[in-house]
Order: sequence, then structure tokens, then C-alpha cells
Amino acid sequence: MTTVLITGANRGVGLALARQYVASGADVIGCCREPAKADALKDLSAGSGGRVRILPLDVTDEPSIAFLKTALGNEPIDILINNAGVLGPKDQSPDGIDAEGWMTALRVNALAPVLVALALADNLKRSREKKLVAISSDYGSISIVWPSTTSARNRYAYRASKAALNSGMRALSSDWAADGVIVGLFNPGWVQTDMGGPTARITPEQSASGLIRRIAELTPATSGIFLDYDGKPIAW
Repeated sequence: MTTVLITGANRGVGLALARQYVASGADVIGCCREPAKADALKDLSAGSGGRVRILPLDVTDEPSIAFLKTALGNEPIDILINNAGVLGPKDQSPDGIDAEGWMTALRVNALAPVLVALALADNLKRSREKKLVAISSDYGSISIVWPSTTSARNRYAYRASKAALNSGMRALSSDWAADGVIVGLFNPGWVQTDMGGPTARITPEQSASGLIRRIAELTPATSGIFLDYDGKPIAW
């Protein structure tokens, strides 16, 4: 039985991933900051026959990450999906920067996935699949020149944090290769979520479906490669 741990599993792409993995027969550990308020995730758990567990996790809080590790013990985690993320502060453009908000975006989007991965490294290495996944963004590509008329103009902190995430996960893909850990870096697409907005191109379900296919295709040969949810390579 495959065990999948998903951060930020209470809504959006994280929730869609949880639903589709459960439907495929996997066991899911859904993590979020406030389980008591995660109604949709609780409904999924209630109807899962015990295959969905909900654990509290604030990815910005190191004691919370340590508590998650304690709760899991030595349980193998086949697929660890670092999905939790934030868009960043209101002011993150060439017209002005919220410095504290920028640092918060870096902590949530770039540092937290590495800290979670390090905390659960032994759980990954004890598993059969050994797959570490980070939900990044094509906004993290420094090769793409975004027109100033797009929303990228107002996402400096978000773009920087996703570029930093890519760097950290790319490093782990090399450093953990000898342990058999495979690392996937994926852009989920422009998704109809609280972050992407209602006019985005695809639904959370469409994004999750593509991401699950890409995760299933991961091999040591493709570890550390930056891909779109539909499988297209993205330049760093």
C-alpha cells in the first residue's frame, strides 16, 4: 500500500491530490495548520474507511514539524508532497516591497519544504517509492521573461521564493540520490484556487490528475528536473 503525505491538504490542489490518491487506493496523511476547521478534509477522512489521517502542521513552526515527525515515528512515507504555500504580501512589486512579507514568503515557500523533508528523511528512505515532491511554480523560473503587464509584476517575493525552493530541492535530488530518494519539482499550472483566482485555466482536479501522473513517472533519471503538470520541461 502506498502512503502519501501532503502538506496544505485542506484545500485547493492539496485537497484534490488527497481525494485522487485515496480514490486510487493509497493511504493519505493530510497535514494542515488547523484540522478542526478543515471541513472538506474531515469529510474525506470520514468516508475513507480509515485511509485518511489528518495531522496538524504549521510549516513555519519548527516545533510543529518536530511534532509531526514524532507522530509518524518510523512509519514509511512513499510520497512526500510539499504543497503548502503562500502568494506573499500585497506589496511585492517594482513600486514597493514589504520586507517582512517577503521573508515570510521565503520561509513558507522555500525553507519549510526543506525542513519538512529533512525531518522526514528517514521515513522517506524506509519506504518503497522514496519520492520527495515540491509543488513549485513557473514563476520560479528565472529564464522566463514575464511581461510587465502580467501579474508577475506584482509577485516579486513569490517568484523569488519559488526560485529558492527549486534550488533547495535540486540540491536534495543530488545529495540524496545515493539513498534512492527521487525528487520531483512541478508547476501545478494556473489553477482555480484562492491563489490562482476563479478565471484560472484549470481546475484543482485537472492539476492534481496531471501531477499524480508526473509523480508516478518519476525515476532516478528524471530526479531534480523541473516540469509542468502536463509533463513539459520548464527552464530554470
